[in-house]
Amino acid sequence: MPELVQGSGGMLTIGVLGSYGGLNLGDEAILTSILAGLRAARPRARLVVFSRNAEHTRAHHRVDEVAEWESADRRQIAADVSRLDLLVLGGGGILYDGEAHRYLRLVFAAHEVGVPVFVYSIGAGPLNDPHERSSVSHALADVVDLVVRDEESKRVLEKAGVDREIVVTADPALLLGPAPFGRDRLTREGIPDGVRLVGVSVREPGRAAENLDEDGYHSLIAIASDFLVHRLDARVVFLPMEHDDIRHSHAVLSRMTDPAGGRILHGPFEPADVLGLMDHLDLMVGMRLHLLIFAAMAGVPFLPLPYAGKVFDFAHAAGAPQLRGLVREQAGPLLSEIDRLWDERPQRVETVRERVAALTQQALVTRSRIAALLDQLDPPVPVPVTELVPRHGVA
Repeated sequence: MPELVQGSGGMLTIGVLGSYGGLNLGDEAILTSILAGLRAARPRARLVVFSRNAEHTRAHHRVDEVAEWESADRRQIAADVSRLDLLVLGGGGILYDGEAHRYLRLVFAAHEVGVPVFVYSIGAGPLNDPHERSSVSHALADVVDLVVRDEESKRVLEKAGVDREIVVTADPALLLGPAPFGRDRLTREGIPDGVRLVGVSVREPGRAAENLDEDGYHSLIAIASDFLVHRLDARVVFLPMEHDDIRHSHAVLSRMTDPAGGRILHGPFEPADVLGLMDHLDLMVGMRLHLLIFAAMAGVPFLPLPYAGKVFDFAHAAGAPQLRGLVREQAGPLLSEIDRLWDERPQRVETVRERVAALTQQALVTRSRIAALLDQLDPPVPVPVTELVPRHGVA
């Protein structure tokens, strides 16, 4: 029998839905990773991204089509979804109070027209609103595969009434590759050479961070930033992941006793740029999940400032210190943890590298699961390999 190799079948149309459109660099990192995995599994597939800012997505991602969905009516959503062979929901933390039902409109539309839905390493919570919980439990009951990025999301979905297999892997951004980030780019941002750099990350309060007290955490991070400047003789570099982070970074700077020791980076940056920037940092202290993930990937010691279960879960999985709460009265424990982290950074780095390697393998599991699903939807075509015939005169 002739040897068989795998050939591609028909061309699939795959839609990807999440909080995409340039609102947050972490979400853009997730989209970059998901698209790369889909291209690797099905190079000929037609990729459609459902975006909150179509112009941004077209400019920053190589896709075949971009569809705006937030203002679309039921008929338009049904038409857009019915053209798909598969709808990918995720990743990122989009299933939470006040937002979940908006994304699930497209999931319910897919169910109505028989388009399978793959939930890709999603994050969930908080989910306390009865309407949101009901929407989530009904929408996810009929998806073909349900993968979440952390144990906290699994607990949230189970509590919301999701009664089916939930697979826990890891955040898709762990598979992102860095872009070169030259020291000259920091110079252009006003950061001098030859100084220690500590990355600092803040975020806004809101429905995804319901227990975050704005004034309290601004003051706390200002105290920690002053400590970093004087204890380590360092500059603190505030790294915004979305536009509103700039305002909160200024609020922290205004509360520092030595604001000249801090600098806010303005970019513009792509997710891979921020990952490349990590090579210039000596330490990372922050709230934004994906900055912590990037620090861990680059081997930079990091201290999470927790505000949600996803940060606790990543800190635990990556072997990082775990704090509880963000209030000014807890400045002492925070400064002690920073001091300890700096002193123990060689050991911490080794632990984090080992943990990140394991998390990266978990992230690859999601790619394997969706690749297996694509094989079911579009089985590879066996192609016989033609036996080579020797040329005349060659024995």
